[in-house]
Amino acid sequence: MQYAGVISAPGKNSLSPAFQQAAFDHLGIAVKYEHWPTPADGLETRVVGLQAPDVLGANVTIPHKEACLPLVDDYDPLVRRVGALNTIHNDDGTLRGYNTDVEGFLRPLKDAFFEPRGCTAVIAGAGGAARAVVIALAEAGAARIAVVNRTLERAERLVADLGAAVKPLQLVAAPDSRDSWQKAAAEADLLVNCTSLGTAGTPEEDRSPMPANLLRPQALVYDLVYQPAETRLIRYAREAGARTIGGLPMLIYQGAASFKLWTGRDAPVDIMFQAAEAALAAEDAS
Repeated sequence: MQYAGVISAPGKNSLSPAFQQAAFDHLGIAVKYEHWPTPADGLETRVVGLQAPDVLGANVTIPHKEACLPLVDDYDPLVRRVGALNTIHNDDGTLRGYNTDVEGFLRPLKDAFFEPRGCTAVIAGAGGAARAVVIALAEAGAARIAVVNRTLERAERLVADLGAAVKPLQLVAAPDSRDSWQKAAAEADLLVNCTSLGTAGTPEEDRSPMPANLLRPQALVYDLVYQPAETRLIRYAREAGARTIGGLPMLIYQGAASFKLWTGRDAPVDIMFQAAEAALAAEDAS
């Protein structure tokens, strides 16, 4: 028996064990996928433990995506560009870091027949997920991205870190104010929520990062929050007549890419979706 798991902050639920375990079981691969809640002061010990011969690797979630960088032996150029990893592969004792969030983010846009090339986008948030989204859109040929964040300094740091790497894309930071949103939303083809606002079971469940009356029907609204399926933002967008993408497809597709890194085999994506949806339904019913 081998092991893999998801490294998260303590107290954070994760859907990854449900759909990753379903994928391993469906293909008859003897791997147990676990949830590994880990405090910041225990992260180094946790990552070093991934070198054990019976461990395939791990997924890494907020807030550990950036903190894991100095703890792995090597990481691919995409991780260097994003400044965050979300997957670790134990390659015979060498820990290699990858970022599958970029691939995971772009695939649902393709499924929705949205062409990022030349688009203007607005991103709410400036953490590891936002960094991956900026790089993803830059690689897909987006023209302009505004990063809106409650702490302007953090958005400015993201722009300073990534601005040169994403040229000729125009990357700007903006404060989380009504004036910023009004200007950004008026020009946006794509609006992406990379914050935790709207997440079920949190004090911010009933909040949206964007004012409802500024959402345009011409825009595509993409919320990386996957629980609930209809966040406050998604509801506002649908009421405005805009197309929407929830967070579950990105979660599944980034997980499927991790699965292939660990096993060398294509993940059974349909099985992963079914398992994730069943797990969410069970949580809603409990």
